[in-house]
Amino acid sequence: MKKNKILFLVLLLSGILFSSAQHTPVNFLSHKVKKKETIFGITRKYNITETQLYEYNLLLKKVGLRKRMVLRIPVYPEVVVEKLPEPTVEVDQNTQAYIVKPKETKWRIAYNFQMTIPQLEALNPEIIKGLKVGQEIRVPFMATRIESETEEPSWDSNYNYYKVLPKEGYFRIEKKIGVSRKVLDSLNPNLLELGLQVGMILRVPGEARGELKIQDDLLVARLSLLDSLKEAHEMELALLLPFKANAIEYDSIDDTRRLLQSRNLHTISTDFYSGVLLAIDTLSHYGVSVDLNVFDTQNSIAKVNEIVNNEDFSKTDAIIGPLIPSNFDYLSTKPQLRKIPKVAPLSTNPVALREAVYQSVSPKKFLRKKMLEYLDRTLSREDNIVLVVDSLNRPVEKELLKLFPKATILRPEKSNYLLPDLVDSLLVDSLPNNVIIESQDFSLISSASSQMSAQQSESRMVQLFTTYRGNAYENPNLSLKQLGDLKFTYTTDRLPLKLGEYNHFQNQYINSFGKPPNRTAIRAYDLTMDLILRKAYLSNLKSVYKIGETDYQEHRFLYRKQDKSFENTGYFLLQHKDYKIIELKK
Repeated sequence: MKKNKILFLVLLLSGILFSSAQHTPVNFLSHKVKKKETIFGITRKYNITETQLYEYNLLLKKVGLRKRMVLRIPVYPEVVVEKLPEPTVEVDQNTQAYIVKPKETKWRIAYNFQMTIPQLEALNPEIIKGLKVGQEIRVPFMATRIESETEEPSWDSNYNYYKVLPKEGYFRIEKKIGVSRKVLDSLNPNLLELGLQVGMILRVPGEARGELKIQDDLLVARLSLLDSLKEAHEMELALLLPFKANAIEYDSIDDTRRLLQSRNLHTISTDFYSGVLLAIDTLSHYGVSVDLNVFDTQNSIAKVNEIVNNEDFSKTDAIIGPLIPSNFDYLSTKPQLRKIPKVAPLSTNPVALREAVYQSVSPKKFLRKKMLEYLDRTLSREDNIVLVVDSLNRPVEKELLKLFPKATILRPEKSNYLLPDLVDSLLVDSLPNNVIIESQDFSLISSASSQMSAQQSESRMVQLFTTYRGNAYENPNLSLKQLGDLKFTYTTDRLPLKLGEYNHFQNQYINSFGKPPNRTAIRAYDLTMDLILRKAYLSNLKSVYKIGETDYQEHRFLYRKQDKSFENTGYFLLQHKDYKIIELKK
């Protein structure tokens, strides 16, 4: 008992001495308050509490933190200074209530209030699992005060934003998104005082993204279903293509070579088939085994009917094809295939959305809708807006006139070309000229892009848009330089691979088939990879819409449920810049 009393007295005395040392500064530093600095940031910088700061700066309680104010910063013995938990924030008079606005995110609130996401969550443990609109949370007081003194919030959509991950330094961030320390420091002045902190939100240039994707202005990792594979998977896949093998004269080598060199159903089918084979081969190295059954539909409904009636599809996990929408629609009516996932693989023309039908190509109507939304929020009604619309697209013209009732209509001639004098008279020097072209006729597209590009000058700015970019724009005679000069902007279901820069997939394709992959082969590869990986991840394609957006070589997939069918709503907002094509924020 006596020993316990002695031990208690020793511990008590040690505690008193420790506490005394902890509360007695050995020195003081001077700190001149800079613009947008906060109490929270200053205490974090010097590893002291807000109570300790107020104790030696009595004026703070009376007038608050002011720019150019000189503060006394207490310095405590290093041996007794406790490291502040990461993150900790004292909830006192220096925080205040903040109401979460619609569509607001934790990262954006953290950035605007000059704190990290972990610090925001430490103030508000209830938001760790997510924010709710109208929810009241606590934020640092001075950050709100500074923000209210400016006309706009510190967040700016012209930039991208990046969340610092654990163990990340300047070098790793530069490798990841291509932004140097010098640029980061210039865009984020608080880095010079605080250094990089886990959870800190950094402003980065708008073109910076690396291999990340932009989600509400924040750079985030792309969803990779391939990385999620943990075990072996098996799948049975049926592929219905119009090879029309019975139409090929195999006895004539010259005729066969001539047929396969032209662009037709034979070559489209073989290109698509090659992409499917490469996807299956790629996945085999990750433990995915695919039993592929291939059928030649001969582009005939009668043949499709024969295949369905004579073959056993009871163990088939998914059917890709037929390619032709009319043949696909017939296939989807067959009662024995009603429950089996049927994937429309290639055509932009709509298919009937029956049960278990998957429209894998983002529909033309959807792409046009997204582009109209972009034009609505981007183009000023005060600019000079010119509509170039052919006779087949009058319904689109009506939609555009609803958005831009003051727009000027430039009618093409009967041969689908534009009169140079008329173009010159309708474009102006005093305002930006935003030209929206609606046509799938190459002659009109070529004439418009050529003449609009010729109108560009230091005093006359012209930009070109379309609500739907169809196959006519794939014509090799269309000048990429002119489209680049015009910053041609549109929505599409694919982002073309860079010319002349072969990646691993392209080299793998060349090694397998002796030539670079074309659009059809890449489409088949991307679709097959996504379909098989979603099946492996979910076990059931009926829940395909529960997986987020996925990206592959050129295509993006984000399925939306439509009753008992599914429609791909993945898309890109692209712009020509010089000879390049860049992705814009949506």
